[in-house]
Amino acid sequence: MSILVDKVRIAGFRGIAELEITLPRVTVLIGTNNSGKTSVIKAMQLALGDYSRYLAEEDFYIDADDNRIESILVDVRVVAMDLEGKGKPVLFDDEWAEHFGDKIQSEADGDQFLALRTKCEQDKIKGGFSITRFALDRWPDYPNWKSEATKHKNQLRKRFDALPFISIDAQRDIHQELREKSSFIGKVLSSVEYDKADITKLEELVKAVNDEAVEKSQPLQDLKEHLEQLNQSFQGSGEAEITPFPKKIRDISKQFTVHFGDQANNSFSMEYHGMGTRSWASMLTVKAFVELTGKNHQEEAKPFFPLIAAEEPEAHLHPNAQRTLYEQLSNSQGQVIVSTHSPYLAAMIDIKDIRSLIRYEDRVRVNSLTAKMNPEDINIIQREVMRFRGEILFSRAVILVEGVTEEQIVPAMFEHYYGCSTFSKGINCVSVAGHNYAPFIKMGCSLGIPIYVVSDNDGKEGYTKKKIEAQIENIKNDTGLELRSDIFSISFLNLGNDVEAELINSLVLREEIIESLVLTETKGTSNSHYLAAKTTEIEALDDESLLEKMRVSKASYAGFFADVITRNPQNRVKGDLVPEAFKEAFKKIEEWVKL
Repeated sequence: MSILVDKVRIAGFRGIAELEITLPRVTVLIGTNNSGKTSVIKAMQLALGDYSRYLAEEDFYIDADDNRIESILVDVRVVAMDLEGKGKPVLFDDEWAEHFGDKIQSEADGDQFLALRTKCEQDKIKGGFSITRFALDRWPDYPNWKSEATKHKNQLRKRFDALPFISIDAQRDIHQELREKSSFIGKVLSSVEYDKADITKLEELVKAVNDEAVEKSQPLQDLKEHLEQLNQSFQGSGEAEITPFPKKIRDISKQFTVHFGDQANNSFSMEYHGMGTRSWASMLTVKAFVELTGKNHQEEAKPFFPLIAAEEPEAHLHPNAQRTLYEQLSNSQGQVIVSTHSPYLAAMIDIKDIRSLIRYEDRVRVNSLTAKMNPEDINIIQREVMRFRGEILFSRAVILVEGVTEEQIVPAMFEHYYGCSTFSKGINCVSVAGHNYAPFIKMGCSLGIPIYVVSDNDGKEGYTKKKIEAQIENIKNDTGLELRSDIFSISFLNLGNDVEAELINSLVLREEIIESLVLTETKGTSNSHYLAAKTTEIEALDDESLLEKMRVSKASYAGFFADVITRNPQNRVKGDLVPEAFKEAFKKIEEWVKL
């Protein structure tokens, strides 16, 4: 890889008023639905690919006052890469220098780049849209980039063939694509060529197969005899020929099929496979097309750097297939952009490659891992968060708690409080297994995912609270992360309390605690006498004894406690079953995600 599209700027396209995104070689776009992932891909396709033929009025941004913006701007920067790591200046190699020609510019430090602008406007006179492309003389600072002047002499009449943008649609199906000449497999088939000698030999073989197929079939022989009655229209000079298989090699692609199975003699046509296999096969045909095009460029000594963008490659695939496909895509030639909702892919992704898109107050923000994070921080996040908690990447907000008890009861309290589940609002409650909040906070706040910590407050003289507060200060100092109030907050239980003590001391939860402990100790029995006896026994316990039982059986009672709260919310006024620290968390999250 000797070049890279490292920055893209978009304004006025679909739901994007304005944004800048930096791109590594493999970029993974994450975010909730309608956060702008598809818009980024389509904007790049507009600048570098073939999206101009699909451009519609709906692609122009509508502002808060319901006014449609009159123009779309997409700026793309291509930079030369220093493959040998020998330092500056970094120059395009000879092939790219010849291909880009005098459109190449240099930074003050000597590094070379190519800046391209695509401008789309509605043509009010002729109707439709006008699309113009320019090379820019410089890459301006971001706040003022839209006002950068374009020069008529720098207008581009065509795109750079060596820099194609290939978009793999989310709705892909190789069975359908086999019938479309414009599909990637259609393009591969249209490039199939044989020399004359090979064509003659192959057509002789096909003729032999056709003759034998007719000879071995009585219905086909009968059909042939009936069709030969056409001789009457040709004064006896005609002859019917039946060809079960294409007679001419040039027609083979018209009946081309793909079969797949566990063995050569047990394979099935793609139309009989599920959508997962058909979708996967479709993406692999793109790889085949890219490699074929790359070889053709290489044979002509021309540079070639494709950008492949795949929307939701995980669709219809089981987890291991998702991981395999992502590995195949990331190893493709050129640059790769993937949008995904899959936590299984998240576990494989280098977190530095993630770009998180967040829609905030009608604007799309792009977030990535802070550059100040050291390698050890990144390794810890990769190991302790991404590997097992990849779903956090797709949350609208995350509640971090100390243990599995809170992880089970907080969602139940949320449902009691709001009448809906946490997941229905895109909120995750995650146990950090102790006080290990730092990697979760670093990852979430770097990527713009709001984090709320609800911490225990036990230990002598507020030891736990002091420890957590010191941990948060260290995060700020070590990484430079600004833990703003719109992405981070924390509340503590009452002084001296862990979660069990908080529940006991709430004064209004005793009934629910007793019921959950009875269910824990009776293990779901239907014996009414045993249940009554156990209930009487536990009701007689004082708070200290109840607290001891809760702590001894915390791994099991929490699940029953959550069920009790969820099952009977109508028995209490809203919020009665929720301790104050958790109420604070819910209210802040309500503010963050506009519940």
